[in-house]
Amino acid sequence: MKVLSNLHNLQVLYEDNHIIIVNKRAGDIVQGDKTGDKPLSDIVKDYIKNKYNKSGNVYLGVVHRLDRPTTGLVIFAKTSKALPRLNKLFLSKDIHKTYWAVVKNKPPKPKDTLVNWLKKNPKNNKSSVHTSEVKDSKKGILHYKTLKKLDHYFLLEINLETGRHHQIRSQLSHIGCPIKGDLKYGFDRSNKNASIHLHAKHIEFIHPVKQTPINILAPLPKDPVWDACL
Repeated sequence: MKVLSNLHNLQVLYEDNHIIIVNKRAGDIVQGDKTGDKPLSDIVKDYIKNKYNKSGNVYLGVVHRLDRPTTGLVIFAKTSKALPRLNKLFLSKDIHKTYWAVVKNKPPKPKDTLVNWLKKNPKNNKSSVHTSEVKDSKKGILHYKTLKKLDHYFLLEINLETGRHHQIRSQLSHIGCPIKGDLKYGFDRSNKNASIHLHAKHIEFIHPVKQTPINILAPLPKDPVWDACL
């Protein structure tokens, strides 16, 4: 996938008048939080402001998020017209995202659908996985298939049917396949850059304003394990 811009350490993969799609780096937060760290949304605003010499405030709508240690595709709305339409596409599941994950152990089956009940604990910012419904839990459904056996790990492709808090991380850990670097969900050591090997790799949807097909692939981060996946 051709990278349109690398300004401000920002990898822009697609941009038009209404939307901008970037390849998030590990460590970036999509939206401001209690850490006070500069969020990706502000970095994108700076990019737009500088590129188009805009004065005053830049409009940018946050449509969805990726966990801080995760990498890959994030869509932002550049207009107030596009934002509610993108929100609607996410709600109706008409935006199709594919993730790659590098996991520690061989999954129980080469491919499978995982159906669990996930309950978020705000105190430790972690989701617990249950095989049946418990109080305040939400149903989580994902589909995975094994793409490749690496020297020490396994590469999985994941498609989400629901978008729950830490869903991929918690459900894969529940079947004995914690994601590389993910200490929170059972991997035994962290990655040096505090990333985890979970990447939002592919996104496909109909443009909310132009009604044209959008099909974007995000390049993988550069490291020996991701390189071995190609």
